[in-house]
Amino acid sequence: MNQPEFPESARVVVIGGGIIGCSVAYHLADLGCETLLLERDQLTSGTTWHAAGLMTTYGSISETMLEIRRYSRDLYAGLEQETGQQTGFAQVGFIELAADADRLEEQRRIAAFNRYHGNEVIELSPSEVAGLFPLADVDGIEAGFYSPQDGRINPVDVTMALARGARMKGARLMQNTPVEDVLIRDGEVQGVRTALGDIRCETVVNCTGMWARQLGEKSGVCIPNQAAEHYYLITDDIPGMMKDLPILEDPSLYAYFREETGGLMIGLFEKDCVPWNVERIPGDFSFGELPPDWDRMTPFLEGAMGRVPVSMETGIRKFFCGPESFTPDLAPVVGESPEVRNYFVAAGLNSVGIITGGGLGRLLAHWIVDGRPDVDITGINIDRFHPYQCNPDYRRRRAFESLGQVYQCHYPDKPWETARGAKRSPFHDRLAARGAYFRDVSGWESPAWYAPEGHEPVIEKYSWGRQNWFPWWQEEHRACREGVILMDMSFMGKFLVQGRDAGGYLDYLSANAVNGSAGRITYTQWLNQNGLLEADLTVIKFDDERFMVVTSDTAHRHTSAWLHRHLDRERHAFVTDVTSGYGQLNVQGPRSRELLQSVTAADLSNEAFPFRAVGEIDVGLARVICVRITYLGELGYELYIPSEQAVHVYDILAAAGEKVGMRHAGLRALSSLRMEKAYRDYGHDIDNTDDPYRTGLGFAVRLDKPGEFIGKQASIARKAEAPWSERLVQVLVQDPEPLMHHGEIVLRDGRPVGEVRAASYGHTLGGAVGLAWIHGSHSVDTPFLESGDWEVDIAGRRYPARVSLRPLYDPGMERVRA
Repeated sequence: MNQPEFPESARVVVIGGGIIGCSVAYHLADLGCETLLLERDQLTSGTTWHAAGLMTTYGSISETMLEIRRYSRDLYAGLEQETGQQTGFAQVGFIELAADADRLEEQRRIAAFNRYHGNEVIELSPSEVAGLFPLADVDGIEAGFYSPQDGRINPVDVTMALARGARMKGARLMQNTPVEDVLIRDGEVQGVRTALGDIRCETVVNCTGMWARQLGEKSGVCIPNQAAEHYYLITDDIPGMMKDLPILEDPSLYAYFREETGGLMIGLFEKDCVPWNVERIPGDFSFGELPPDWDRMTPFLEGAMGRVPVSMETGIRKFFCGPESFTPDLAPVVGESPEVRNYFVAAGLNSVGIITGGGLGRLLAHWIVDGRPDVDITGINIDRFHPYQCNPDYRRRRAFESLGQVYQCHYPDKPWETARGAKRSPFHDRLAARGAYFRDVSGWESPAWYAPEGHEPVIEKYSWGRQNWFPWWQEEHRACREGVILMDMSFMGKFLVQGRDAGGYLDYLSANAVNGSAGRITYTQWLNQNGLLEADLTVIKFDDERFMVVTSDTAHRHTSAWLHRHLDRERHAFVTDVTSGYGQLNVQGPRSRELLQSVTAADLSNEAFPFRAVGEIDVGLARVICVRITYLGELGYELYIPSEQAVHVYDILAAAGEKVGMRHAGLRALSSLRMEKAYRDYGHDIDNTDDPYRTGLGFAVRLDKPGEFIGKQASIARKAEAPWSERLVQVLVQDPEPLMHHGEIVLRDGRPVGEVRAASYGHTLGGAVGLAWIHGSHSVDTPFLESGDWEVDIAGRRYPARVSLRPLYDPGMERVRA
């Protein structure tokens, strides 16, 4: 590849010449965007060159990641014809083994989701698996799941094809040009600095793989990926080896198998991995290997070889160890950084960079050119991470677990176990003494449920069904419906917005009218110019110059970035993150007023303190912000307590609660209670591809309020599109036994018409309940939903269901407002 003359500028500079960087450059150039790719060494150096070359679409219950994989496969299949560069793509098929009952249920759930989204998946008997992969010992196998359209690819060749395609479309690619820094002014990208000189640009895309964190930290950008050892073994030639042998994956043995130049490749994702160079990845590491740890890996190798016995009788050609980059939650780091405008990232691919490279390149290119992503990015957006996750100790601890999670059975309630305790609410020790079982909630230790006296807060056995804590969760749920509960919600993000223009600014951001009377809380969405959701939150107005925005833990940094980036210098408004300054206790249930009134001199009667009221009240020696609001469908209050007084207030409430039967409740109860009432949760059942009308949130859009708000004109147009052929509806399984979690398929008259986005168990309704995205041929309205036979596919079995636009649990707002 001839090196072009050193450029002075480009619209977009892509940093890194692996599969991701070349894909981003290819897709930007395809959109007509002036693009320059800079690679510190040679294309594919780092990790791309030693990738295993799997090209599998099967395996995800995420529409975004599934479509990214499918797009990648289809792109790679046509690249050779487009560019003349071979890619090595071979559609040999892929088989996922289920070696026990729990993995069988998991794979049946995944298979149903994949089929709904157009992936052919065939469930195989053990003998049918053996027919397709004769080398395998299928003893102990429950089933196999065969995806015939999947296959393998040559990682170097496909990267070179993308690079050639990018150049053909007008992009410039420069090798041996390391980027030393990104140039920033006023929080916005201005260019990049190289050893050969500076280059002006509008946008930077950090595609530097395991170096992404180090480059990002120079600009204050948080990218918490960590390199770890990753292994595969290649055997000598095996007589009779078929070149078109399908890829075989057995997660129970932490292994995958495929043909490799007449032998067998055995790849491993062992349950406990070893991070590599936590402090710093060497800048000159390019096509290097790591010395394999035979002692540590031999037990995993022996287990894997037992699935293909001939491998134990064959010589070893190569035992390879090389670094791969992993993230704290096993999802990629994608998108515009919340710290610096126009600083985009695509890194932390968790060993699926080849599989997802094509689709991620397309996503980033459209995001940069169009100004917004065109798929749901809430689960992969870079702004879900926090700076402490870049700490060496955090990365060292979490990386030990991350790689091993790839092949674990992904139970819905299995928590992360490493790097815990980073954030604790003021109430933590008190709640632990009450039997709390804590989960990692965006780094916070938050109770999921409470074990009653005489029981330990442990999960005895992970399961897709009911676990030992199910009845305790049920009691917490019922206590809210019938009595009163206390819930720690300190993890919620809280932002103080102050100044003469604070009210007008927040009204401009909000679809609802949030700058009305003082002492009120307002539920609202924040939209982009296309009328699509960016946030789902509440705004408290204390007075004309002081407001508080309260958002979910997962949307914390996204909310912060949105607040700061739309605040121009002419406005007299100031944003302060006060999350750590307040402990938050929610008191909810029919007896919540009775409990609170017993500990304060403030008048909490309905006349003095109506629904949506906000005021400062006394509790013992503390002053507490009290908000009358509910997310659970009952009379309730949120208490924001100065951190230094939080335990004092808790002790008073706990003592007073004994008299009214107050029960502590965790996040499982929060989920089931809000799901019965069909309350939405951004990032779970609504996302950035949705608008308020199709998701049932149009009531919170005030098109008639004075002045403009972001997305107003688009919202007018979207509202006029009614009736809508796609809508978010509530679904209730009529059989009380099965559980829904996420991704189950909804059928009408035997035909798939939607998927469950989020679900829980409705202890009041008597069955699994969720929110599902439903497609209709014309209008998804009440007549459509009340006709036909509705079912939900749960792990391959269909159950009768009821669907509704209105909440199936609805005691009436009189009960909430009374």
